[in-house]
Amino acid sequence: MSDALHPGHVLASEGLPTGIARADAERRAAGKSVHTEPAAVRIALVLVALAFLGLFIGLPLVVVFVEALKRGAAAYVSALANPDALASIRLTLLVAAISVVANLVFGLVAAWAIAKFEFPGKSTLITLIDLPFSVSPVVAGLAFVLLFGAQGLFAGYLAAWDVKIIFAVPGIVLATIFVTFPFVARELIPLMQEQGTAEEEAAVSLGASGLSTFFRVTLPNVKWALLYGVLLCNARAMGEFGAVSVVSGHVRGLTNTMPLHIEILYNEYQFAASFAVASLLALLALVTLVAKTILEHRLAEEDT
Repeated sequence: MSDALHPGHVLASEGLPTGIARADAERRAAGKSVHTEPAAVRIALVLVALAFLGLFIGLPLVVVFVEALKRGAAAYVSALANPDALASIRLTLLVAAISVVANLVFGLVAAWAIAKFEFPGKSTLITLIDLPFSVSPVVAGLAFVLLFGAQGLFAGYLAAWDVKIIFAVPGIVLATIFVTFPFVARELIPLMQEQGTAEEEAAVSLGASGLSTFFRVTLPNVKWALLYGVLLCNARAMGEFGAVSVVSGHVRGLTNTMPLHIEILYNEYQFAASFAVASLLALLALVTLVAKTILEHRLAEEDT
C-alpha cells in the first residue's frame, strides 16, 4: 500500500501523530470502540441524562395524566365533552391546519429560493426567517394588536370593510403563523443547500419545465425533511400560548384555543377539567414525538 493511501498518513496530515492515527485506524478496522472514556464514566453520563429527562419531562407528564384521571373516567370524559372544551379543540385544530399549510407553502418557496438561487437581499431573508426565534411571542401578539386592533394602523381600513382580526379567529391564525413559520424553512434550507442544483440543471437540460423539475426532482429529494418540518410546525401551532393569548380576547367558545382554555379552567380552580384538556395536548405531544422519531430514522436511512 502506498503512503498516500495509508490511513495513518491521511490522519497524520490532519494534525494527529502517525502512531496514534495508525492505532485508531487499526481499532476501527478491527471493529473496536475508539472511545477512551472508562465504562463507568459513560454509564454515569447516561444515567445523569436519563435522570434529567425523567425529572423534567417524564415526571410532569405522569402528573398531568394522574391529575386528569383523579376523579375517574366519567369526570375525564365529561371535561372533554364540555361545549367550551370542544370549541377550543376545534379551534386549535383549525388554526394548526391553516398555519401548517401556510408555512408549508412559505417554507418550500423560501428554501427553494435561498438554496437554489442568488439574489439581492438573500441574507436579509434568512435573518427574517429566524426572527420569530428571537422575538417573544407576547411581543409578536402586541405587534399584531398595534397593526390590526381598534386603534391600530389599519383600523380605518378594517372598519370600512367590516373585517375583524384582533379578538377573532384571523388574529389567532396570523399570530400562530408568525411564531411557527421558521420551522419548515429551517429544515429544508440546509438540506437543499447540501444537495446543490446539479439534479435540477440536468432535468432542465433534458427539457423538463421548472414546475415539473420541482415536483419530480426537488420535492422527492426533500420529502422527509419537509414532513419533519411540518410535524414540528404543527406541534408548536397547537401548543402556542403567548401570542395567541394577546390577540384572542379569551372569548369562551369562540377564541379560546386549548392552551387558553386550560389556563381559564385552572384559574377557576377546575383542576380536574384543566388537567383533562392538558392530557389531550400531552397525548398529541407524545404522538408528535413518535412521528418525529420515525422521521429521524427515515432521514438517517437516506443519509446512509
